[in-house]
Parts: sequence; structure tokens; C-alpha cells
Amino acid sequence: MKKILSITDAARERARDFIDNEKQFQLGFLPTEQSNPITATLEEDFKRSTLAGVQCLQRGDRQIAITMRHVFASPEFRALVNAMVETLSTPPLTNSSTPKLPRIIFSGCGATGRLSILLESMWRDFFFRRSAELAPHEMKLADRCASIMTGGDFALIKSVESFEDYAEGGRRQAAALNVGEGDTFVAISEGGETSSVLGSLAYAAEHGARCFLVFNNPADLLRKHLDRCRDAIDNPKVTVIDLYCGSMALAGSTRMQATTSEQLLCSCALEAALCRVLPHFAKESSPDCTEALEAVLSRLESPSARNNIADAIDFEKSFYSRKGRVTYFADDCMLDLFTDTTERSPTFMLPPFRSTDETNLAQSWAFVKNPLYTTEKCWDALLHRDVRCLEWTADDYAKPGMPPLTGGQLPQIGRESLMKYQIGSEDTPERYMDCESVAVIVRVGAPDAVFEAAARAKSENFGEVRLFDVASVDSSPLEVWKHLAVKLTFNILSTGTMVAMGRVSGNWMSWVSISNKKLVDRGIRLISELSRISYEKAAERLFAADEWIASQDWTGKEEPCAVQVALGVK
Repeated sequence: MKKILSITDAARERARDFIDNEKQFQLGFLPTEQSNPITATLEEDFKRSTLAGVQCLQRGDRQIAITMRHVFASPEFRALVNAMVETLSTPPLTNSSTPKLPRIIFSGCGATGRLSILLESMWRDFFFRRSAELAPHEMKLADRCASIMTGGDFALIKSVESFEDYAEGGRRQAAALNVGEGDTFVAISEGGETSSVLGSLAYAAEHGARCFLVFNNPADLLRKHLDRCRDAIDNPKVTVIDLYCGSMALAGSTRMQATTSEQLLCSCALEAALCRVLPHFAKESSPDCTEALEAVLSRLESPSARNNIADAIDFEKSFYSRKGRVTYFADDCMLDLFTDTTERSPTFMLPPFRSTDETNLAQSWAFVKNPLYTTEKCWDALLHRDVRCLEWTADDYAKPGMPPLTGGQLPQIGRESLMKYQIGSEDTPERYMDCESVAVIVRVGAPDAVFEAAARAKSENFGEVRLFDVASVDSSPLEVWKHLAVKLTFNILSTGTMVAMGRVSGNWMSWVSISNKKLVDRGIRLISELSRISYEKAAERLFAADEWIASQDWTGKEEPCAVQVALGVK
């Protein structure tokens, strides 16, 4: 039954303000925001069979190899590797009172922010795993990589709303990390237009870093339409690496092919630089990155791997339909799972992870835990460094160009807040009490007896325990292909589950959060296309739906999707 929704004057005013004053966030012209004809039958394929749906999603990933073969042969890729090697070979700079250690620094937001943290972790983890083979002076290279996540490390497991819209926030995070001379700075933006990432890049260029901008849309299109992109692309201090490989398998879901190609580029460049400065590890690295990628894709397309993913989709669909809760137990692929599970919330309007303080919020459908460590020690094991959370004050937010306070309240995104998400070995009865519950033990490669024993011990209160194997792939110094296989697998698993549950229309995500300006525009375009009304009328409906949701009490319940409410209007 359709809902009668009042279009208030306030909703009309918000719609007019967005249309007139936020043109730089109206991104329907970008290929990453458009439907991909390769997967146009996605919804129909999943209705035919889950296996057919999996095959449809995998067709989108094959686009990546075509683009990346040219990128890996490009002078821009060689320049990136050379810059990284130069940074790693530069001794600490002593032109100030405190010596500065030149670093390779990745900066991103949302999926690319989580990618930036993953890249730093992959680098540091190499030195942790291979320490017995390294001399003391080689071990010092472990600190030569760093990352910036818009909103800080807290955003790794829960989206920090609206921060990506503000370039000044990115500049301040770059300043806090002392980005500058001697550094190689790699800004990663899925679509190429994220303001916070471009702000961090501008700061890095102004302060003498070797700068690179990686994105997944045609550069000429970005330059033509968006001032902030033109400024970055035309900056003579910035080397642009355009990975455009077509639209996403799920329209607008840049966590898919866009972030996958960016993960491939950056991890391969990082490993190539590592093997240049530590040549005795070069024999473990693939001489042809595109061939290695195609080998991973072929493994995931094998009948056994496809059936494994399809079975997992069928199970999760059935389980979520019964209001069940899935808890993944993971160890060395935990950061990869954070990227997937955290992105499910804004992409499909699912409840985000819940902290020990947030008992008024609905439980997340999925959660991730490590049975080997307490939460604090888990972060140490994941990052091999201290967490970097934002501890900004009200005065910081009051400065021009900074993300605004919501309701005058400081965002709870500091270290203390992060530790309240019990991702470690602590018992979390809310994951298995008063509901159907399953523990899914995620295994990548050879079995780890210690991890699996700990996971099974922590799963004893769950209603069911399942083992999920990611297809085995070749090893490398930074485990590039293992991390890529996990990403590709869970992209398909989580997306396929949502398609099967009716949260996708055609190949459009029709249950999407409107937590930032880009997502507001995406929501308006969805309503306009699916309801066959003008962009302006769709905007009015969306803001009216948002008003109605804000007026209701959702304590302990899942907040509905404003787009879905708007689509249900008479």
C-alpha cells in the first residue's frame, strides 16, 4: 500500500537549495554513477538462479583486466613505483628540529579510505610476518607507510557521515600526519571527485610531496564538469592515473570495480617498490600483474568457487529473511571484511555496527570478530600501529570549511568510542541471544588450526557454525592476490544477497542511504528514474521522506530507507 506523504514547504526549500547550490555534487553524468549494460539483467538473473546471478556479477570484474593491462604498462605506473622507491631510499630529513621520516601515504574516503588503511596494514604486516628474514635496518622500513581515512580510523567500521563533502577536513588530516617533503602521496577517489580526498591531496602538493591522484572515471569528463576535479587534475605537481574501466556491476556501487582496480594498482605498485628496495623478495612477486589478476578471476569463476559463493548467498538470504544475525570470525582477512560489512550499511540501508553504548539501535545484520585477541589487542594485530582517530574539539568544527556538528553534538569518533565496538574475543551475547544466530568462520588459504579452534570455542553459543572458504590463490610478499580474492568474493556475496532479497532494481541499488551529498543526488536520480518524474519533484519527495523518518521514533528498530519511502508515495 502506498503511503501518503506531505510535501512540506521545508522539503521544497531543501530540494531547491540542493538543486541550485550543490551542482558540484550532482553526478549523474559520471559513468561510475550509471547503469552497466553488461549487468543490466542482474535482478532477472538472480530470479532465475543464484548461480546465474553470481555469473552476471563476475562479468563486471572482467572489465578490470582489460583496463589494467594498459595501466601497468604506462609511464604513470612506472612513475608511481619510482616515486615510492625514492621515498623508501631517502634517509630521515633533518631540516627541522624533529627529523621527518619520508613515507608512502595513501588517502581515501569510504571504501577507498578503508583501502588506504588496508594498504598500510599489508605493508606493516609483511615486516611482522617476515621479521626473521630481515636485518635491523630493513625492519625500519615498516614505518615508511601510512594512511589517511576521512573521518579517521573510526570510519573503518562505521561510516562517518558528511565528512567527505569537506576539503578542509582532508587538509587538516594531512597536516596532522605531517605530510610533505620526501613523501609519496597517493590520493584515491573511486569517482575522482571526493572533496575530502582532494583536500588532502592539495595540502600534500603545497607541502612538497610527490603526488598522485588515482580514480575511475574519464579525466576529461571530471575536468569539464567539476571545479575541484579540474584544480587537482591540472595541478602540475600531481600525476594523474585514470583507471576508468566502465560502469559498476551495481550502478553507483563504487566499492566494486572502481575500488577493486584501485586496490590492484596500489598494492601492485607498493609490492614492486618493496621488491626494488629488498630485491631478495622479488622472486616471490608476479612478473605480470595482469596475468596474476586473470588467474584470480579464473579461480573465482571455477564451478566449485561459484557454487560456494552461491550457496553462501542462498544461506544468508534465508537467514536474514528470518531476522537472523551473522557473525563472521576472521583473522588475517579481518580488514577486508570490515570494508565489505561497513559498506553494506550506506549501500543497502542496513543497520551499522552497534557499540556497547548503542543499545537503543537495531543490531547489525552482520558483524565481524577476531577470536584470538581482545578488542584493544585486535586493533594492534590488525594495524601494527596505534589507531589514528580524530579527537577534534568543538572549536575545530567551528572553523571555516569543516564538517558541521549535527545538533551541536561532537561526533563520537575518537579512540575511546572505537574501542566500544567489541570486535575481539569478548563475549557478545546480543549476537546470539533472542534470535537465530550463525557464526561463519572465514578461511583464506591453508587452514590455521589455532584460529579455527579459537573461533569454534567462541561460537559454542551460536545456533549454527559454518565454514566459508575463499578460493586459494598464489602468495606474494604483500599477499596482494589473497586480499584481492577476499574483496572480489565478498563483493559478490554481499551484493548478491541484497539482490536476492529485493534491495536492487534491475542493476540499481534502490535501498541507499542519503548520508552525504553524493548519496542524496543518487537517491534523487533513482526516484526520478523509477517513478518517471522530474529531478526536482524527486528531490522534493526525498526530502519529505527524510522529514517523515526524522519525526518518528525508531528506538530498537531499523530505520527505513528514505528512497524507499519516497518511492512508496502516492
